[in-house]
Amino acid sequence: MQSASCATIKEEEVDLSHYLSYADAYSQLGHFLDEVYMHKRIHSALGYLTPVEFEAQWLLPQPLPDTVIQ
Repeated sequence: MQSASCATIKEEEVDLSHYLSYADAYSQLGHFLDEVYMHKRIHSALGYLTPVEFEAQWLLPQPLPDTVIQ
């Protein structure tokens, strides 16, 4: 899965940007990851939610089962 993430970052940020320096690239990639990849881009592996939405849903209290298995 990591290679898919790297390909997405390369296609959607690196290939479409011009960086003035290493610090500029570092800053712009950080912005892309924080603002776009985590908050705006939906992921099929997460049920077409953004990572932030998926995490919020995962953290919701889960109902207890109706029956107890002994």
